[in-house]
Amino acid sequence: MPIDAPETEVVTTWKVACDGGEGALGHPRVWLTIARDTGWVECGYCDKRYVIDRDHAHDDH
Repeated sequence: MPIDAPETEVVTTWKVACDGGEGALGHPRVWLTIARDTGWVECGYCDKRYVIDRDHAHDDH
């Protein structure tokens, strides 16, 4: 049985930044790219999952 990600955020861009969201208690900022075939990516530090809203997604500039 798979373990659920601790937190999930729905986003509208294919590239997202994650810093753990805890200020000084977070982790270094990393940039993550959501795979178009799966529609999600998980942070390697905090396991937060970012899910693309395909109805409102736009390409990064």
